[in-house]
Amino acid sequence: MYKYLNKVNSPKDIKAMSVEEMDLLAKDIRKFLVKSVSNTGGHLASNLGVVELTLALHKVFDSPEDKIVWDVGHQSYVHKIVTGRKNDFTSLRQFNGLSGFPKENESPHDIFDTGHSSTSISVATGIACARDIKNEDYSVISVIGDGSITGGMALEALNHLGYVKKNMIVILNDNEMSIDKNVGGMSRHLSSIISNSTVNKVKDEVEKLLSITSTGNAISKTANKVKDSIIGKFIPQECALFDSLGIKYYGPIDGHNTKELIDILIKAKNKKGPVLLHVITKKGKGYKFAEEKPDKYHGVSKFDIRTGVLPSSNKSISCAVGEKLIDMAKKNENIVAITAAMPSGTGLNLFEKVYPNRYYDVGIAEQHAATFSAGLAKNGLKPYFAVYSSFLQRAYDQVIHDICITNKPVTLLIDRAGIVGNDGETHHGMFDLSYLNSVPNITVMAPKDTRELELMMDLSLDINAPVAIRYPRGNSYYLNKGSYENINIGQYEVLEEGKDTVILAIGNMVKHALEASEILLNEDIKPTIVNARFLKPIDETLLHKLVKEYKNIVTIEDNIITGGFGSRINQFIIDNGYDVKVTNIGLPETFIPHGSPNEIYDSIGLSPNCIADKIKSL
Repeated sequence: MYKYLNKVNSPKDIKAMSVEEMDLLAKDIRKFLVKSVSNTGGHLASNLGVVELTLALHKVFDSPEDKIVWDVGHQSYVHKIVTGRKNDFTSLRQFNGLSGFPKENESPHDIFDTGHSSTSISVATGIACARDIKNEDYSVISVIGDGSITGGMALEALNHLGYVKKNMIVILNDNEMSIDKNVGGMSRHLSSIISNSTVNKVKDEVEKLLSITSTGNAISKTANKVKDSIIGKFIPQECALFDSLGIKYYGPIDGHNTKELIDILIKAKNKKGPVLLHVITKKGKGYKFAEEKPDKYHGVSKFDIRTGVLPSSNKSISCAVGEKLIDMAKKNENIVAITAAMPSGTGLNLFEKVYPNRYYDVGIAEQHAATFSAGLAKNGLKPYFAVYSSFLQRAYDQVIHDICITNKPVTLLIDRAGIVGNDGETHHGMFDLSYLNSVPNITVMAPKDTRELELMMDLSLDINAPVAIRYPRGNSYYLNKGSYENINIGQYEVLEEGKDTVILAIGNMVKHALEASEILLNEDIKPTIVNARFLKPIDETLLHKLVKEYKNIVTIEDNIITGGFGSRINQFIIDNGYDVKVTNIGLPETFIPHGSPNEIYDSIGLSPNCIADKIKSL
């Protein structure tokens, strides 16, 4: 079925291929990718777009001696296929299987663990500087997308790279999309370069005209200065940004023309100093449905190859957040919504359609988004910044310094809190309760279900101070347990009355606690279940009552056990001098790999069965 792919077991096999054979190999790989990802789920469109680019990289460079660093890494499937892992793709993103991102412990060809955007140029610059200190000789290549390069960290790295002048190649893979459509000045800048495709020709022609024989260093240096000066006169102004940073720019380059890619990579390999290759690719190339809707096929579950039909799902929690914010905005004209390049993922794409003038996508710039929100609040607006938990980690200083110290009424809608599943350790939202726990001035909530999440959003309107609401990834759900009346700040609720043991569960873990309680009934054990929906402030009145009545206190959270909800309850018990047995159940202090949430919960002792067993042992 895969005539040419079957011949490839390592990058060395590509080096022996002609350009024509590589193009046939590219067709095989696209078929393989579509079939494989349709069975496992994964990142499809981005990988279909980089097939020729990846093959050309492995044709020209010698991995792993030459270091190829993939930004984010969700476009590294082709790299994994040609570096000996094609037979592992049946386990892609499965528990104990092949990761959907580069992993150093998976292959020596994976140079650095990635998962978040805008990091590759920094990593590659560090490797290049270390190489030169150690007098080593190899190439260093960063592959970064046009969405990721808008991130502040990438721009900082480009600025530094242009200053240190290390021999290094930055490949800008430009498909005009990251997950959703790219926004911002850098995106417009790149689009203007694409519209003026004469840049590379001008450079090549000027270089040919001014080429000289190597008759002395002084003449050569002078000629190079003259050449650079003349090229600068001819290049359109919009293409001079990278050159002005001290990085030689070449592009735009057809990312699906294998010969052109090989030629420019060879040229860049032999250039002194940093080089940026602007490569234009088509996201989803080779699979009609992914080409037509690359955003829908960025990250997919299992799907039907023939029809391209993606599995339908119930309304997500993120979608419910977007709809609720629209409802709130109808009644309050000061509400504005902010996202950092994740409108669809956070549900804010719905808000944008109804209130485009009160919606801001700032691009991959969580730090800016946080402080921008503080600025909006300073001038009387009520900003809601929707962001993934693991991405908010990037803006921790801004949350402390610009939102909480100044006590601005910014609400952080923290999506993907807890275990997210197949994206693994870079995407699990397992630290937010801990990293917000010690910050003054902020109210932190976690709902038991989607209906309570909506009530918390209502409550946030009345809080003239920073607020964080954290909620999991997944479908909207309703427990129909306890009250659904308006919530008072810091007030817990007792969902089930029992004896001997009380379980204080927060957020998504309320569901697990209730399921564990049903299991325990078979053992004639009935714990009291409390929906501890506030990390801060805690319900001291109820806690005093419970600690006096029960022998065992159990806390459950889908956050790292260190410094989170359990730690706050422990501190309350110590501060008040109570002598009671406390058991904290949460995520272990380790990075948790990828897999389905249920498999992960079971493996770390956080499934309802595991929780029930733990309580039985008390």
